[in-house]
Amino acid sequence: MGATDTAGRVLASIGLSGPVEPNFIAVSDVPNAGVLLALPSLVSTGLLRVGAEHFELPRGYYGLSSIILLLAFLALARVKALECLRYCSPGEWGKLLGLDRVPEVRTLRNKLRLLVETSCPEKWSAALCREWMHDDPEAAGLLYVDGHVRVYHGSQTSLPKRYVSRQRLCLRGTTDYWVNALDAQPFFVVSKPVDPGLVKVLIDDIVPRIERDSPGLVNNEALQGNPLLHRLTLVFDREGYSPVLFATMKRRRIACVTYRKSAGPDWPMEEFGVESVTLNNGERVEMSLAERGVYLPQGDVWVREIRKRTESGHQTPIIATDYISDRSTLAAAMFGRWSQENFFRYMLQHYGLDSLITHAIEDLPDTTQVVNPAHRALDSAIRRDNAKLVRRRARFAALSLNEPIETKAVRRWEKKKAALLMEIEELTANIDELKPQRKATPRHLQVKDLPAEQRFKQLHSSSKHFVDTIKMAAYRAETAMTYVLREVMSRNDDARSLLRALYTNEADLTPDHDAGTLTVRLHHLANRSSDDAIRHICRELTATETIFPETNLRLIYELGSRDNPRDQEV
Repeated sequence: MGATDTAGRVLASIGLSGPVEPNFIAVSDVPNAGVLLALPSLVSTGLLRVGAEHFELPRGYYGLSSIILLLAFLALARVKALECLRYCSPGEWGKLLGLDRVPEVRTLRNKLRLLVETSCPEKWSAALCREWMHDDPEAAGLLYVDGHVRVYHGSQTSLPKRYVSRQRLCLRGTTDYWVNALDAQPFFVVSKPVDPGLVKVLIDDIVPRIERDSPGLVNNEALQGNPLLHRLTLVFDREGYSPVLFATMKRRRIACVTYRKSAGPDWPMEEFGVESVTLNNGERVEMSLAERGVYLPQGDVWVREIRKRTESGHQTPIIATDYISDRSTLAAAMFGRWSQENFFRYMLQHYGLDSLITHAIEDLPDTTQVVNPAHRALDSAIRRDNAKLVRRRARFAALSLNEPIETKAVRRWEKKKAALLMEIEELTANIDELKPQRKATPRHLQVKDLPAEQRFKQLHSSSKHFVDTIKMAAYRAETAMTYVLREVMSRNDDARSLLRALYTNEADLTPDHDAGTLTVRLHHLANRSSDDAIRHICRELTATETIFPETNLRLIYELGSRDNPRDQEV
């Protein structure tokens, strides 16, 4: 159970001390101690430093750094929900933080509530995003934008339904719009309890934030000298297809790349040529590409239409307002969107992206625009009757008299024809009656104008945003470690699998307070090739000379037993 620091806990409970400083002791075979290898990468993300600038906890036993590190370690060790901490050994987890034990779930929830109520997680996330973009300005020059529906199965509130593509169902939930780099590393997320659509979110939320936080890759003089030059490029799916959006972004010197809707007939095969395209992961493939200039009158804008032709003859068209880059570069960016889809799948499977942090709900702003239920009901009725009308007309046209002309056969045929005709006339009259009603009914209303029985609330967003930011930093730290491992691994796809095994591996912790070091000695894995890769990353991480937060102990990483000479190569 831990809780051996009785004096410190008593003093902290009455407000006379705290937070306690980490105090490491020599221990062996600590479960999940492999997550300590991620500490240098976590520190490099600015997670603790920026967090200290935006958050402050009242005096207590657990400090801010301990809480943030615990949440990051839990994410890396694949403890997907806070409730899972009930079934973990608190004393063993405490050894990783230099504490006697970690807080129980109720205490951890209270700490989170204090953090999100006294500060703004959105400002903290924005500061981290700004730092990440400035640290890697080239990655911020081409961004993927995509929506992810976070399904809600609870009964606290009746959220609006939306289509979930991965389940092919309409389910209740909220929509999160993620902005990622070309290699799928996340920058920030925008949550919408009421989804206005990708186009509106791009214009109102995402683009203003990118313009504010992203580094200036292109100066104003260059933009004035070349009217075709752009500041950055946004890549999104066909939900964001809008000629008006393309024109708006072009005026703001932002290029857009997306799939085209209603592309029209196929192009002649003679226009296509085979080109070498380098994908996001460095792989080179051959693509059959063709290009035309296309004028979109809806937005009064000229765009580049690039088509990819498969061996079967299918043509996939994309639209781009980037007038400078090679079409192979744009094709690689558009058809490399699978990296962001893989990011969602990986985060769902390993980080519990959709897990609830709290069951609390909060009121929506009264001015939030929502779909008018009356308009939705009329629109559904019209769509339903139109579908019936199409089927009845098809049956009426297909009903023919194929039998010999006899009195009974003719009468049966005439009866069926008359019944179908009557249904068609009734459906047509009903549709003609409903359409003026739908036109006269406003499509959207403000929340305050909804009937009381149809109003709903939103899930508590601040705590979710706080934990999501930590998960973003944890994913970025894991990604940085995969790049180091891939330097010595023959199969790049195995890097993350090795890290997952490493994070849950046991290790020995040996502090040397006189020398100011903390040695993390990892246990061997199943094969020699994995051990060789671990030795390589141990050397690289030790060379960073990372100091464990709130201490003066420099981290040293080793593999194996100190009695085995082969293990001392590190």
